[in-house]
Amino acid sequence: MTLHPDIQIPTPEEFARLSPEELAGRMGKLSGTLGQRLGIELLSVTRERLTARMPVEGNRQPTGRLHGGASLALAEELASLGSFLNVDPRTQFGVGVDLNGTHVRGISEGWVTAEALLAYRGRTVMVWTVEMKDEQGRTTTLARCTCNVVTHGG
Repeated sequence: MTLHPDIQIPTPEEFARLSPEELAGRMGKLSGTLGQRLGIELLSVTRERLTARMPVEGNRQPTGRLHGGASLALAEELASLGSFLNVDPRTQFGVGVDLNGTHVRGISEGWVTAEALLAYRGRTVMVWTVEMKDEQGRTTTLARCTCNVVTHGG
C-alpha cells in the first residue's frame, strides 16, 4: 500500500510535543481526496479526538440543505484518519466498514463542525462517535463509524 504523498505521519515525539492544532495543520489537506473536494478542514488532532469543519456551500442537496451524504463523508473522514493515527502505518491502516448517522437538524448556510471521539480501540476494530454542530452550537448530525484495522505488506 502506498500512503497519500501529502500525509505527514507524526512521530511519537511530535505527538508529545505538538498541540492538537499544530498536528491538524501538519496533517494538512490531502489533495485529490473526497475530503478536499468537500472542503473539510482539520482543526484539532489527537489519537482519541479529532475536530474538523466543512462548508455547507458546495455540499447542498437540491432542497438547499447540507447533504446528509456529505455529513457522513465528514464522519468517515475523521474516523479513518483517527484510526490511522492509532496503528503502525508501516504495516496497518484503518478502513471504514460500517457507518450510520441520524440527521437531527437541517443547515442551509455557514459551516458544520464535527468532533470524532474514539469510543472503542481494539486490535482489529475501532469505533468512533461523531457529533456535528452548526455555527450556533446546535447538533445537526450524530454518527458512528466502525473501522477495521487492515494489515498490509509495508
